[in-house]
Amino acid sequence: MAFIPPLPADANPDVAELAAFFNETLGFCPNSVLTMSHRPAIAKAFIQLNMAVMANQGRVTSALKRLIAYVSSNATGCRYCQAHTIRAAERYGAAEEQLENIWAFRSHPAFSAAERAALELSLAASQVPNAVDEAIQTEMKKHWDDGEIVEMMGVIALFGYLNRWNDSMATTLEEGAITSATALLACDNWTVGKHQ
Repeated sequence: MAFIPPLPADANPDVAELAAFFNETLGFCPNSVLTMSHRPAIAKAFIQLNMAVMANQGRVTSALKRLIAYVSSNATGCRYCQAHTIRAAERYGAAEEQLENIWAFRSHPAFSAAERAALELSLAASQVPNAVDEAIQTEMKKHWDDGEIVEMMGVIALFGYLNRWNDSMATTLEEGAITSATALLACDNWTVGKHQ
């Protein structure tokens, strides 16, 4: 059961207008945003940050950003964000082979060396204590420029916030996210857990 219940989607018109962004990414407004709406300034700032971080600026594709977010969310154990990120990765065109083999990214041929470096960064940066070391930094710089690395770190940091928010709030998962996670994460023994 959610720690704090989400407000109705139309509780704050300014938040509702910005939250329409999520209809494209997920197909619904997340309950996490509706919970943040108890303090509209937090919800609005979060949505604007999300829009900026997840914008496709070039080589760091929308699909890759969602896979980076999934690896980060899985590393922290947030089932709510795992469901959302795998759904969004699918909606943004991540290859089925990548979706099915995300935890074999280090060796599976569906992932390029550049994608492997990005996912390794996500995994290391999401751990406590942080595990980003010189070897990871060196590998990243072989494949990505400074701006691209900033984009990826933006995704990882954004999901650091969301993972803590949703896991602590026991945010109720939406039906669409449950459907996607059940289908795509069955081999990872994904469950709704406290997000019912």
